[in-house]
Amino acid sequence: MRYFFEIAYNGTPFHGWQKQNNAKTVQEEVEKALSKVLQRDVSILGSGRTDTGVHCEQQFFHLETDDKLSTQLVYTLNKMLAPEIAINNMFPVVEDGHARFSAISRKYEYRITIKKDPFQKDFKYFFNRPLDIKTMNEAAALLIGKQDFESFSKVKTEVNNFVCDITEAEWKIEGTDLIFHIRANRFLRGMVRAVVGTLLDVGLGKIAPMELKNIIIAKNRKHAGAAAPAHGLFLTEVTYPSEIRKK
Repeated sequence: MRYFFEIAYNGTPFHGWQKQNNAKTVQEEVEKALSKVLQRDVSILGSGRTDTGVHCEQQFFHLETDDKLSTQLVYTLNKMLAPEIAINNMFPVVEDGHARFSAISRKYEYRITIKKDPFQKDFKYFFNRPLDIKTMNEAAALLIGKQDFESFSKVKTEVNNFVCDITEAEWKIEGTDLIFHIRANRFLRGMVRAVVGTLLDVGLGKIAPMELKNIIIAKNRKHAGAAAPAHGLFLTEVTYPSEIRKK
């Protein structure tokens, strides 16, 4: 049987989601806990990967097993896992349900605060220079649609193509916070942070809003702005077709 698990985590102490040598990752911590509970080596596959220091409010991974799992497993895992990781749900899915390839869309938020807050230093990017939000949203609107976003991808990324279909890209003011909402069918490595860094350059008047089109057309990372810091980025939502749940 195949099960989906819904997970959230504070990315501060981790080198991202994906397991790697000589680094503490979320995937590795979860696999170790599952292996201990199920008393066998366990491998899981996530809906995507996050970079070092990036946070996650909702992500999914799937587990293939011959055992019928009880929801008690959620409680057991949460007792074993570090305080920075929470398993929020688990449920069986159809045989071909895939945490990564079955996902319809992913949504990220990048959170900026204009008020210095020592209690939010790991979760919001403190940025107190004046920004023109109107021009930032004019530029953000140019991201909408199916386009090649190689200019916003980390170099030497092993993908078949750089095409993503962005359906939402907008800055919103919430009190002393400025939050960028972006949703797409997929994202490239480092893409959201590069987009945010470029839009901040627009807001500072360093580049004109319409210049974003030329940056996209260039298909060259050197044309886009510097990546915004990781700690302001949150993966907030991953959506799947309703029929993925096993009846």
